[in-house]
Amino acid sequence: MKIVVIGGSGLIGTKLVNNLRGKGHDVVAASPNTGVNTFTGEGLAAALMDTQVVVDVANAPSFEDEAVMTFFRTAGRNLLAAEAAAGVAHHLALSVVGTERLLESGYFRAKMAQEDLIKAAGVPYTILRSTQFFEFVDGIVKAGTEGDAIRLSPALIQPIASDDVAAALAELTVAEPLNATVEVAGPEACPLDSFARQFLAARGDARKVIADVHARYFGAALNDRSLTPGDSPRLGSIRFADWLGHAVS
Repeated sequence: MKIVVIGGSGLIGTKLVNNLRGKGHDVVAASPNTGVNTFTGEGLAAALMDTQVVVDVANAPSFEDEAVMTFFRTAGRNLLAAEAAAGVAHHLALSVVGTERLLESGYFRAKMAQEDLIKAAGVPYTILRSTQFFEFVDGIVKAGTEGDAIRLSPALIQPIASDDVAAALAELTVAEPLNATVEVAGPEACPLDSFARQFLAARGDARKVIADVHARYFGAALNDRSLTPGDSPRLGSIRFADWLGHAVS
């Protein structure tokens, strides 16, 4: 089976490519660095020739409202049109748990637009929505930093290791398209401020994390349902405490 991974040189893409190649699949790691650019359309037709499955794990280079919307709409239209022309049998995309609940944020509006394009394109699809990766905790801390303090919402999240996300994607890649959206989350829920506090403690960072119910998450207000999955998500197996022991050592 030939599989093209869009964003194949990124955090999730690299893990997914290695996972699928280890199972004997013919996998193309596609990115602008390898001459495949979904935003401009460069190299798409050649990359998708004789391809059965496309997995899109690419992210926008800018999270500014207009730029991120332009990226996901343009790249999505180009990719889906190229897939239809090539006869691709399954489009699998990575999205975010809670996207429809966080439309105050320009990033989540853009992800919603991407999902809508996929559903309307006519290519058989699966959308995997994931909770926040453990690896994003540093970015979350930086986004909440005000001077010497860090203000973050105490709303619940259920973060996940990128290894578990890649494993879920690999399983879906070789399965039949669901024409539906499924969710994956980590094994444990915790407040967002606690997530950051554990990370800083593991790094020996003494800065104070303040639980602030008014703190926004990339422009969106949060509650306990905003970033947590529904009733029957797939669950990863790696606990945050165990991940920290390896990542911060």
